[in-house]
Amino acid sequence: MPARLLEGKPARLLAGKPVAARIMADLSQRAQGLKSRGVSLRLVSVQVGQNPGAEAYARQQARACAQIRAQHGIAQLAADPSQPELEATLRELNDDPETTGILLQLPLPQHLDARELQQKISPDKDVEGVNAINLARVMLGRPGLAPCTATAILELLAETGLEFRGAEIVMVGHSEIVGKPTALLLLDKLATVTVCHIGTRDLASHTRRGEILIVAAGVPGLVKGDMIRPGAAVIDVGINLVGGKIVGDVDFESGSEVAAWITPVPGGVGPVTVAVLMRNLVLAGERQVSPT
Repeated sequence: MPARLLEGKPARLLAGKPVAARIMADLSQRAQGLKSRGVSLRLVSVQVGQNPGAEAYARQQARACAQIRAQHGIAQLAADPSQPELEATLRELNDDPETTGILLQLPLPQHLDARELQQKISPDKDVEGVNAINLARVMLGRPGLAPCTATAILELLAETGLEFRGAEIVMVGHSEIVGKPTALLLLDKLATVTVCHIGTRDLASHTRRGEILIVAAGVPGLVKGDMIRPGAAVIDVGINLVGGKIVGDVDFESGSEVAAWITPVPGGVGPVTVAVLMRNLVLAGERQVSPT
């Protein structure tokens, strides 16, 4: 057990804002380089109806775009568009040379097929990395526009200085945009990755093995301190509203007494995810100018 834990010191916070700030500083220079070549970056957020969460995320995007002097627009649709109508909007944005990146705001009304719609976004403008072609590139070890949250997790873990190669990593959650791509990115670094999900028996027996524990299950307080390996690095991806307060999937109070590093909620993964979204926007712009 690390000496620091034996001394009774709490976990070190893996705060997202400093990491995001470093990413954004680099992007400002790259965006300026594109501008000097006559290329303006523009992110368009496609929003269906009125959703407070989606609107708040759109405001975050707009602020981040302003930091790198990129344009931000919203393609606002009524609350009940048909699938073909929304597909037509995405096609128009795909064909628009002034649009660098496209983001489809979720959740969508139940009558719309979100997964199918995400496949209608051009892989070259898919700044969230959710198109099947971009996900396949992750699987092949050639990530480009990779899922933002998955990439943000690796950025935060890099702050710990831990070696990925051979590390025992436990991923709780197997979604297409977090759990699965995160596991693939880590496998590509020769980590040993266990993926847990709703069908996993005795979750604690798995989580206690993780030198690195990543939790993205969408269940508030799912992982308690006694389920964490002493000295582990814990990345909490969960964003849950409980009693008017935002909490994660890890019980922060008990978890911080056991872990060596832990992300706060909010303020951990979120800021880095937005910064990575901006990096994907810049990368999309660079590739559209000079295809590889």
